[in-house]
Amino acid sequence: MTTLGTEIEQIDLNRLSPCQRYRFQLHVSEDGTGRPVRVPLLVIRGKHDGPVLGITAALHGNEINGIPVIHRLSSDLEPTRLSGTIIAALVTNVPGFILQKRRFPDSTDLNTIMPGDEYGNVSQTYAARIHDRLLAKFDALIDLHTASRGRINSLYARADMEECRSAMMARRLRPQIIVHKEARDGSLRGEAANIGIPSVTLEIGDPQLFQPEFIKKSVQGIKAVMYEMKMIKGRPFEEKKKPNVCGSSFWVFTNHGGILSVIPKLREIVQQGDEIGIVRNIFGDVVQRIQAPEDGIVIGKSVNPVGYAGARVAHIGRLV
Repeated sequence: MTTLGTEIEQIDLNRLSPCQRYRFQLHVSEDGTGRPVRVPLLVIRGKHDGPVLGITAALHGNEINGIPVIHRLSSDLEPTRLSGTIIAALVTNVPGFILQKRRFPDSTDLNTIMPGDEYGNVSQTYAARIHDRLLAKFDALIDLHTASRGRINSLYARADMEECRSAMMARRLRPQIIVHKEARDGSLRGEAANIGIPSVTLEIGDPQLFQPEFIKKSVQGIKAVMYEMKMIKGRPFEEKKKPNVCGSSFWVFTNHGGILSVIPKLREIVQQGDEIGIVRNIFGDVVQRIQAPEDGIVIGKSVNPVGYAGARVAHIGRLV
């Protein structure tokens, strides 16, 4: 095994020895010169039988907070005290990561086209192989994301809270906010649900940077999920501070282009009619004052001051 991992075509858990850590490079595609495109995997095989927990990071190539989460979790876990297996994809969208871009090089959002198509276009083929060679190996999925470029997020989870296993995972992840959302068609989480895999998306703050506080909390949350799945032993989960739970959420948009200022802070409670944004023209004149259309909590918001008409202002959750 090299320091960068053993090259593999498929994950064969039956061939992995208990109590071992593995570094793999999973072949999923080829670039324009025919060179392999490989997804780097950290795999930890426990001493005892148990579930396979899949953790995916950087499905959007510039959303990288999940990478150190996997690093830290891996270093904290002792295989001899683990039941089951961890399969962690450090970078799921390798071409996007190299370009430091959210999307795949053909401008497709991979999180909208799952399960892909083995005989489709460039991104569809890549998505199909991620589905078949990675996702299909999991018994549960935690998909790690962040906000997109020009926006910031709280630490929040999206899950189908009417599905008991996914709801458990969302709560044990200890996010600041949980948003109930049935897994939509085309997302990795949605496709996991379609094939019977409980899943949750964890949004870990902001794009293209590492945030130590959120990374630490995310590792603790994943360990709490593993405890509930009987993969590790420890003390029962204690919910010291309950998350804000939202039955749904929505974005507020501008209807004038210009220079945008967003007023509320992340996790701030807003009331219907509160001023949440101001748009000015290039000379500084106010051209729009944006009000909250209903009560809620600010999950995420724009930090990009320049926008066309229709720019995102704030992501607001409807509290339950």
